[in-house]
Amino acid sequence: MKRTIFAVAFALVISVAFVSGMMAQQSTPPAAQGAPSAPAKAKLEKFSGTVEKVDEAAKEIVVKNGSNEKTFFFGDQTKFMKGKKELAFSDLKKGEHVSVRYKMEGNKLTAEKIYASKKTSAEKKSM
Repeated sequence: MKRTIFAVAFALVISVAFVSGMMAQQSTPPAAQGAPSAPAKAKLEKFSGTVEKVDEAAKEIVVKNGSNEKTFFFGDQTKFMKGKKELAFSDLKKGEHVSVRYKMEGNKLTAEKIYASKKTSAEKKSM
């Protein structure tokens, strides 16, 4: 009788182990299931400083804050603002204080919006 109970228990343990092993092999990792996910949208960063260089032909603007200097590229989607008024790129001048909202695209800093202050840094210093 003990042998029969032991044999049944042993068979039950073996079958549970076999079934769970088969189920583990058939499951796919969660990342591989379903449709591929869309690439994450790049996070916008912010940088403020003084315009050092404006190059309309190269579609770039160089902004300096202390010893930190960054070159931003812009495209057709980039918005240039001064207060609530939209500007043209050609309205930006060297020495003007700006705040740039940008994202990394490859190895380039691409400006989404450039906010020019209402007064240039030279005008602020004279006050």
